[in-house]
Amino acid sequence: PITGFQDPTPQLRQIAKRLVRYEREDGVPLSFELQLPPGYEEGTRLPTVLYAYPLEYSDPSTAGQVRGSTRRFSRIYGASHLYFLLQGYAVLDRTAMPMIGDPETVYDTFVPQLVADAEAAVAKAVELGVTDPDRIGVIGHSHGGLMVANLLAHTDLFAAGIARSGSYNKTMQPFGFQGERRSMFEARQQYIELSPTFFADQVNEPCLIIHGAQDSNPGTLTIQSEVFYEAVRGAGGTARLVLLPYEDHGYRARESVEHVLWEQLRWFDRYVKDGKDAPGS
Repeated sequence: PITGFQDPTPQLRQIAKRLVRYEREDGVPLSFELQLPPGYEEGTRLPTVLYAYPLEYSDPSTAGQVRGSTRRFSRIYGASHLYFLLQGYAVLDRTAMPMIGDPETVYDTFVPQLVADAEAAVAKAVELGVTDPDRIGVIGHSHGGLMVANLLAHTDLFAAGIARSGSYNKTMQPFGFQGERRSMFEARQQYIELSPTFFADQVNEPCLIIHGAQDSNPGTLTIQSEVFYEAVRGAGGTARLVLLPYEDHGYRARESVEHVLWEQLRWFDRYVKDGKDAPGS
């Protein structure tokens, strides 16, 4: 051999990956990439982390397309949710969360479709014999943070959630957001129904809320997380707010990334893996 470099992260080569296909209740084809921790024993039910980012589509066939590949080498960097694999969790990565409909009105059914997507993914993971249905956490960033907050408010699928740099009150963006083309004055009720801050009294699972203290994204200003946190706590829910000094919409400083990882692992270890401190336990 010309070279003899040793693998710097041999534990990552032991992560098993599977592409899993399934269907939503209405027949829409979905998929996720199931990743299993090193040393996983077949048939063992594990605490599980679901990571996703909602996307809009105009037709089901496009929504069912598969992104990514299980044939790629594992790379973990930044404040990645994949670090949970090294702590004994299974991870549902690239979980499909499609919103399907006319681009002009697709957000009319955002929450019901989100719930249907999550129910299908959880049911499939449990059916595979990998996931413990009582120990599932959900995590998302930006639009994914909105997803997490809405799923905690409108379902009981998850033991806890982590919402990062999200937008939780769409009335603070009165002239459109993400793929929504209508103003708040044209779709007032839809703006409210999509905003988990208005349903914070229904968030009865622990929610870790993380945000950059200087988020310059006009759709995800830091105050969004501050108000959502106040709403959940004021309504009697369990929440923790972490503001990262000098950070923008993404987290760059080593101190910030390491702190986010510590917060995430600590939160799910407490409320998902062990579950001893979860409300009602």
